[in-house]
Amino acid sequence: MARQRRGQESRERILQVAEMCFAQDGYDATGVARICRQAGMSKGAFYHHFASKQAVFIELLNRWLDRLDAQFAAIRAEAQSVPESFARMTEVIGYILDDAGGQLPIFLEFLNQARREPAVWEATIAPYRRYRDYFSEMIAEGIAEGSLQQVDPDLTAGVLVSLAVGLLLQSLLDPQGADWGQVARAGIDVLVRNS
Repeated sequence: MARQRRGQESRERILQVAEMCFAQDGYDATGVARICRQAGMSKGAFYHHFASKQAVFIELLNRWLDRLDAQFAAIRAEAQSVPESFARMTEVIGYILDDAGGQLPIFLEFLNQARREPAVWEATIAPYRRYRDYFSEMIAEGIAEGSLQQVDPDLTAGVLVSLAVGLLLQSLLDPQGADWGQVARAGIDVLVRNS
């Protein structure tokens, strides 16, 4: 049990140090040797937990998305209607933007690496597609329950994802430019009211 706990602590330490290094110096400039040195462990320990630097990079993205998914699932389970789900989802926008706020360098690194590495591209584009499908299902459910007007669920879901990505990027580049949570709520309200 203690060995398993130490192993988990080592894994977490690698992720924390890698995230810091990627954010400071970028993905390309950060090597496994540097991560190991800063984490205070051997390369063997690193490779025991991760197959590559790329695997660490993708794990960081997936962890952030897992937290978001859990929040969305809880909201959807508790909401009485699709419009209520969307309205409550905008309440977590503050969390999302705060959580991502310190992550601008690494967020941009994900986008930059996605252009160059097929595995990173797949890991980066998959959530966009998943959220588009998720929102499309919600919209179709809202149409079926009569709480939303008849619209093309896929097209509307694509607009929602584009709104979310645009808000994320704007909030990262200009955190004081607006109350981005309020902008998100207004954008969702316009879409829900007009759909």
